[in-house]
Amino acid sequence: MSRIGKKPVTVPAGVTASLDNGTLSVKGPKGTLSMPTLDDISYGLEDGSISVQPANDSKRARSFWGMQRTLVSNLVTGVTEGFTKTLEITGVGYRAAVQGKNLRLQLGYSHDVDYAIPEGISIATPDPTTVHITGSDKQQVGQVAAEIRRWRKPEPYKGKGIKYRGEYIFRKEGKKK
Repeated sequence: MSRIGKKPVTVPAGVTASLDNGTLSVKGPKGTLSMPTLDDISYGLEDGSISVQPANDSKRARSFWGMQRTLVSNLVTGVTEGFTKTLEITGVGYRAAVQGKNLRLQLGYSHDVDYAIPEGISIATPDPTTVHITGSDKQQVGQVAAEIRRWRKPEPYKGKGIKYRGEYIFRKEGKKK
């Protein structure tokens, strides 16, 4: 039995959920999100909640049970609150700025890096060394953060680069004399 899968996902006021043609759609104040449903999992829309149960007793159905419940929960959270990832930039001369639909990064290369901001994502730079990425789709927010971080991963000697807020960078000792 899945501890996570047994709990129904509560649907707050102002959010509507519908199940049709193998697609679960959730509509709320921050937009509409949908995901394809699996044949091994049965989804139930009761009053004010969405329940996820395995459709049969197969190993595949039991394996996907908890994950599908979490994905449904992410849909509901995304259309109500949204998701945020924060990146921190460390290094002399390293900075970021939003210019229209692009994020301009100066990361020590001979050229500036322009990252096109995808639809459904908003990026804010409250100061030149902090980047806030927000959106309603958790997977897309994480993907955008990973793509930006990939331009200059943190290095272990001085810690220079782009890191997630709260990420620990394992530091190495430099050369000894």
